[in-house]
Amino acid sequence: MTQPRPAWAGTKPPRLADDSPGFVAAIGQGWAARDVPAPVDAAAAKAAADHRERLSAALPGQTIVLAAGVAKSRNGDADYAFRVDSDFVWATSCQVEGSVLVMIPRAGGHDAVLYMPPPARPGERDFFASAAYGELWVGPSAGLDAWSSALDLPVRARDSYTEPASFTAGGRIASDLRMIKDDWEIGQMRAAIDATVAGFAAVAAEVPRAVADGLGERWLQGTFDRYARTFGNGPGYHTIVGSGPHAPILHWVRCDGPILPGEALLLDMGVEARSLYTADVTRTIPVGGGFTPAQRQVHDLVEASHRAGMDRVRPGTRYSDFHFASMEVLARGLADWGLLGVSVDEALAPTGQQHRRYIVCGVGHHLGLDVHDCGASEYEQYHGADLQEGMVLTVEPGLYFHAHDETVPPELRGIGIRLEDDLLVTATGNEVLSGALPIDAASLERWAADQIR
Repeated sequence: MTQPRPAWAGTKPPRLADDSPGFVAAIGQGWAARDVPAPVDAAAAKAAADHRERLSAALPGQTIVLAAGVAKSRNGDADYAFRVDSDFVWATSCQVEGSVLVMIPRAGGHDAVLYMPPPARPGERDFFASAAYGELWVGPSAGLDAWSSALDLPVRARDSYTEPASFTAGGRIASDLRMIKDDWEIGQMRAAIDATVAGFAAVAAEVPRAVADGLGERWLQGTFDRYARTFGNGPGYHTIVGSGPHAPILHWVRCDGPILPGEALLLDMGVEARSLYTADVTRTIPVGGGFTPAQRQVHDLVEASHRAGMDRVRPGTRYSDFHFASMEVLARGLADWGLLGVSVDEALAPTGQQHRRYIVCGVGHHLGLDVHDCGASEYEQYHGADLQEGMVLTVEPGLYFHAHDETVPPELRGIGIRLEDDLLVTATGNEVLSGALPIDAASLERWAADQIR
């Protein structure tokens, strides 16, 4: 049977990517208007305005520019998921890729303007041609006027932005200011931490299946990441699930091993709220029963170190105090076990530090929009500063005896134990925001068993 000749027969075949007049006319009409509000919580916008006032006061007379950033290429024409710059979202509560906040100095403060790529709507070429901003690709989006109203801030098109000749990007100053959380931020962190505690329970409930069906660490990692995506923005960092010999590996994010019955299982996980404030919590639980005597021995020492560190978290103490308190307990315990090789005093001296073979990392950090928050601050404002009310930080001592470490007895090899809690510095001491999870070994055994019933 003879097939009919196409209308373009005898001419150059059309290319799918061509913007033919007929296509452009057809794609640009017949769309109902959509009134899309800006996805902004009023309390978040108010907090961001307060943050800008603090930034303005810290940098009088200087032009301040903060950029949201753009997604990085993953491979080919695929990008990683966009995550806005932390300083930018702290000062705007906006998470639109490619946006820029400019604060121009004036007498008594600054005038702020937010430059944002507008959505490409029907009738514009980018409506169908831009995978980043075309509404045909990303869905109906709030316009500049809607953003301006929601943020109570002038919002202009990104292409009208001209970079100032001289400006500061905030950097260290914004990092310093972010150390003290306001009430709204603390509320966001409570929500992230509460969701994380629930996520731990969801993961513990899946341990028997991960063992029985051979699904392994990756199943538990995926369980938490799905939970975090459902009840927040996603995980605040790469979820760590380390079973047995993987538990001592500090950043075991490959999570491609089995869940081993009788071995300790280290879970380091945190939900990032949709406001982008994150939790960071670690527990180590037994698999298939209780801790072995060797695991319990290590856990008890880490618990003693953890409690000593948390006890030092209060206003007026040096940030480094809780670190040294935790380390001293670990060093004395290692000495009692015959693993130190030198005296405790020699190990704790700056020129010693032999105990750190088994805990290379520090025992805490600031927490907030970044899991290691305020990292741009200088030593004097971070490690060398006093703790203040409103700071949120982690305390996370651990001991890591690698399976191939011949300096420890065989029964300790392959054991990694870490305890990590998120603490709010209060006027009189601290509040353990992640305190709904047990700390001591016996309570953790009961808690883990309860989740799988």
